[in-house]
Amino acid sequence: MIDESKVKVIVAEVLKHIDLQERIQPGQVPVGVSNRHIHVSQADLETLFGSGYQLKNMKNLSQPGQFAAEECVLIAGRKGVFDKVRILGPVRPSTQIEISMTDSFAIGVQPVVRNSGDTKNTPGCVVIGPKGSVTLKEGVIVASRHIHMHTKDATKLGCKDLDSVTVKTSGPRSVGFNNVLIRVSEKFALDFHLDIDEANAAGLKNGDMVEIVR
Repeated sequence: MIDESKVKVIVAEVLKHIDLQERIQPGQVPVGVSNRHIHVSQADLETLFGSGYQLKNMKNLSQPGQFAAEECVLIAGRKGVFDKVRILGPVRPSTQIEISMTDSFAIGVQPVVRNSGDTKNTPGCVVIGPKGSVTLKEGVIVASRHIHMHTKDATKLGCKDLDSVTVKTSGPRSVGFNNVLIRVSEKFALDFHLDIDEANAAGLKNGDMVEIVR
């Protein structure tokens, strides 16, 4: 005799599994772990390194046209300092420093989670280079996790610019990252960017693969 209650439980579990599989988009997204770094304006670069100074490319990054520069600076907050903070190029219209939550506590800067470029009413700090220093009134953020996508990748993955998705990881410390911003451009390469705190919590490293869940 068939136990109808058990059948209903099995059917419910199967439907739940099917629903989950349908929400996972085909394909995977590579991970890019971001440590503390700084983007500088040309004016601030010249204050820090001298008139007419140009950044020197040390290593290309995953995003086309972006690179880790040879140049590093010291950043100082109310409670502490970080030396050898890498500059990422090319120069930008305004200077922005990206740190982790742990970093913010260490140097005494109020942690504010923001999308890159959204620095209004964020904390500031002092940036010190070999030729001078810059006192920023704002510009220090804990960067929101996000995915860069080329337009072709966005089409394949069923995403569009400014979508917010959940990213599912795997492994012994698997987690789901909610509120992941999608950024789409023909200038981008597919990459899931998160900071070192988030990566360590999930046991992720550069090059690991994650999945997008609707």
